[in-house]
Amino acid sequence: MSEASARLAGLFEGHRLTPTQRRIAQVLVRRAEEAPFLSSVELAGLAGVSQPSVTRFAVALGFDGYPGLRRRLREALRAGERAPAGEGGEPNVYQQAVWAEVARLRALADELGDPTRLERAGRLLAASRPLPVLGLRAAAAEARGFAYFAAKVHPDVRLLDEGGSHLADRIEQAADAGARALLCFALPRYPRELPAALGVARELGLAVVTVADSPLAPVAAPTDQLFVAPVSTALSFDTACAPLLLGRALLEAMCDALPDAQARLERFDERAAARGVFLD
Repeated sequence: MSEASARLAGLFEGHRLTPTQRRIAQVLVRRAEEAPFLSSVELAGLAGVSQPSVTRFAVALGFDGYPGLRRRLREALRAGERAPAGEGGEPNVYQQAVWAEVARLRALADELGDPTRLERAGRLLAASRPLPVLGLRAAAAEARGFAYFAAKVHPDVRLLDEGGSHLADRIEQAADAGARALLCFALPRYPRELPAALGVARELGLAVVTVADSPLAPVAAPTDQLFVAPVSTALSFDTACAPLLLGRALLEAMCDALPDAQARLERFDERAAARGVFLD
């Protein structure tokens, strides 16, 4: 990546952009030297988007319109603003994504300096029988990963990774079966049905533990135990290393609160070995 490209890339990092808007940002980074001189129509053509999409992109970055963004691009190139470089010189776009995640993981490490809240949430999840784990769309992967491993140590984990009218039914069924808490992974873009599902859980008296990318996430309520792990927007689609790791940390805390967790793990390993489940 050239020095000019690195300067412009630093302007876009940390902004909540749609995939279409990120394509526009990538064109500007690739064509950094000419970017301040492109018209909105020219930029739209290079990015393969509509001209109004370029205007919305500028507004998403905090400008009144594209002319304001273009002036800022010129200032950035003149002032020498740039994205942080990693070891070995100028980072390419993939290295930038890695370094962006490293920064978020460091922030998460600082956040977990006092493990008290995490341990309290772990005890709450361990005591819930069953334990519903909710994650829709972009957050489904985190929910599935947590549920997969949690099922090895928790006697009744119920994965809720699909929306629709049956979602409220499944939350009600979990509450009727004795659930006391629900774990929710909430990552952008937030599905419209997620707040409604969480509303059902709260109305039923379930304590909600939420892993979200921001303390201002529109799905979190003041009564939730909220843990924040930001996603990175360095690539066209979000990367969520910090939310994944935070989920594993909650899982560890839950294991510590389950007196028979180790025995369950050993039984699982014995049965898996007997069936030849794994190659190793």
